[in-house]
Amino acid sequence: MRRTTADLCNLSSDELKALVRPGERPTLKTIARISGLAVATVSRALGDAPDISSDTKELVRTIAQAIGYVPNRAGVRLRTGRTNVITLVVPAEGEVINNASKLTNSIALELRGTQFHLNVLPWFPDEDSLRPIKYIVETRSADAVIFNMTEPEDPRVDYLLKRNFPFATHGRTIWCDRHAYYDYDNTAFMHVALKRLAARGRKNVYAMLPPSSQNYSQDMLRGLEQAAPNLGLTFRVAQNVDSDQSSDDIRHWIKRRLSISPDIDAIICSSSKAAMAAIVAVEQRGRRLGQDIDVFSKEVVPILKLFREDILVEFEDVGTAGSFLAKAVMRQLLQPSQPLMQKLEVPADD
Repeated sequence: MRRTTADLCNLSSDELKALVRPGERPTLKTIARISGLAVATVSRALGDAPDISSDTKELVRTIAQAIGYVPNRAGVRLRTGRTNVITLVVPAEGEVINNASKLTNSIALELRGTQFHLNVLPWFPDEDSLRPIKYIVETRSADAVIFNMTEPEDPRVDYLLKRNFPFATHGRTIWCDRHAYYDYDNTAFMHVALKRLAARGRKNVYAMLPPSSQNYSQDMLRGLEQAAPNLGLTFRVAQNVDSDQSSDDIRHWIKRRLSISPDIDAIICSSSKAAMAAIVAVEQRGRRLGQDIDVFSKEVVPILKLFREDILVEFEDVGTAGSFLAKAVMRQLLQPSQPLMQKLEVPADD
């Protein structure tokens, strides 16, 4: 008996799986037979073709997932020249608290149920950041790439733009009008942080920023320089340490600075790791968090208030960033005539 689309949609995963013939390896033809659609329609639905209805795409993806269909990558590459792989290139970090895992998870969730698969390729701080990008392009091991920790004149962006290779960045560059990106407005973050600290009567701020070569570090410094004078605040920026260094290094240098400059009554950090190290240094110096000194930090995982209730925090939504970046590269691959996706997340100004 031929089943209607409504009938198929009401079947459980186990019932759909039972429609696979004994000994049959699930293929496009299997999905076509079960769905009653043409093989070409099934293929286009899995490829998220714009002329296929959303109901048909959902039906095909549901059947594919239920029966365990896995595309033949070699066949796909021979037919289309594509791998159906999107690679996320992230720094290999030893610290537990970082945004890489959240970014990876959100990208993977967005790609779930599409024709695309996610690979994660790490690079190490002591090697050329361009190396993994060149490898992907030269070997054609992926159709698009996503990466973070951008610099203003990022060599990876320059390389990819010159080769017209699809990509999106978590962070902006001086060429951001020409590429897809999702970024957090770190200049605005610093305005918000200083405004809240000034309202609490703070006067002397110590800032623990990311490495100065990175774009968002320069945005933060710009925010400090713009907002501090207008709020009657003075500020110092850590010179011998940055937020990418180890927790012990951060704690050591903040403790040292508090000894040299006891007038510091606020510390701004760009990461949860740096903030936790700063709090330990503050307490080791006998200072009282939330009373004679404040620590203000960004976080991508809601953890800092569990560590110390009196810390001041601003949340950066890396989950939304990952989802956006996945959509941005898929649009370039599936709808290349459409505008590039670009988004700047602005923190709320209380």
